[in-house]
Amino acid sequence: MGKKRYSAAVIGTGRIGFSLGFDRKREQPASHTMALKANCRIRIESGCDSDTARLEHWHKFNKKSVAYSSYAHLFTSSKPEIVVIAVNEEFHLQVCLAAIHALPKIIILEKPVALTVQDALKLQEEAEHYGVPVLVNHERRFADDYRIAKEYMNSIGTILSINARLDSGLYVYNPEAESSGAYSLLHDGTHLADCVQYLLEDSPSEKEILFNQKITDIVYDEEKPSVVRNVSVHFESAKCTDITLSFSGKSRYFGFETDIIGSEGRIRIGNGIFELYKREESKLYTGFYSLAKDKTIRRPSKTRYFSNMVQNAVDFLDGKAPLRSTLQTGISTLKILESIKESIRKKTE
Repeated sequence: MGKKRYSAAVIGTGRIGFSLGFDRKREQPASHTMALKANCRIRIESGCDSDTARLEHWHKFNKKSVAYSSYAHLFTSSKPEIVVIAVNEEFHLQVCLAAIHALPKIIILEKPVALTVQDALKLQEEAEHYGVPVLVNHERRFADDYRIAKEYMNSIGTILSINARLDSGLYVYNPEAESSGAYSLLHDGTHLADCVQYLLEDSPSEKEILFNQKITDIVYDEEKPSVVRNVSVHFESAKCTDITLSFSGKSRYFGFETDIIGSEGRIRIGNGIFELYKREESKLYTGFYSLAKDKTIRRPSKTRYFSNMVQNAVDFLDGKAPLRSTLQTGISTLKILESIKESIRKKTE
């Protein structure tokens, strides 16, 4: 007898839910739909979107699935075992609560968990009450290159400093976008904060990885003083006392990277970046040691970030593995972002 196939429903058939699966420049699969379709243990039973055009486009590529314009209708008509929630941030709370009450075997929730920590804690309370596990798609926790980097940290000695930065043209924070979450601190910054926590944590169950937060630099928009364009924030952790997260909204490119300096090595990792350095006898100076690239470890040709995430859900349902990204890890990340926002507000008062 073959292994059981799990039924799945995708709520939200926009970019991350579906259409990024057609981006030829991205490593594929790059959307929830394509990652589910690529896993032989999953059968996509249904899809849902309030946007008729998006839903029709999705249905053309998933003809054996049922299309719903309402998630309420989906849950009254079917009982999917896996529910993927890929709607905009402002709808995470209401859609995820409805999914929890429908009692699937697991929910895959797109990052960030919610707009606020208060909303996230409400989701956590309901999920625990109804016994519904939630996997949060902070994708770097599943990427093979970040897994290798995390393992390599044991080889670089004492961690002396960590500098992680996000560069884009989108404002870092805008109080007028609170209701939508359409600012980079929340939308992409959630990845930056989460990957630093992931690299430093010993277990996903840890609740406070970064502490002693202090804003070291802040730049406001010239035309709208309440809008933040750049911000740098310093933290400490049990493993490193010098951690800086920098968010830029004045860049004319998109960049995402983390630089980890150790007493015996270095790690640079990010979008298109994978460099591991080790201490060795210097070729430049007699009696000294220098850092040289570790050529024994290569960047994986594919990071399998989306495939690994979906496989983690299957392995969890099979009882083979714990979830590698949970509501708790997502809430810890959201608390960092919310704390940064509160510090920004105090500086503008």
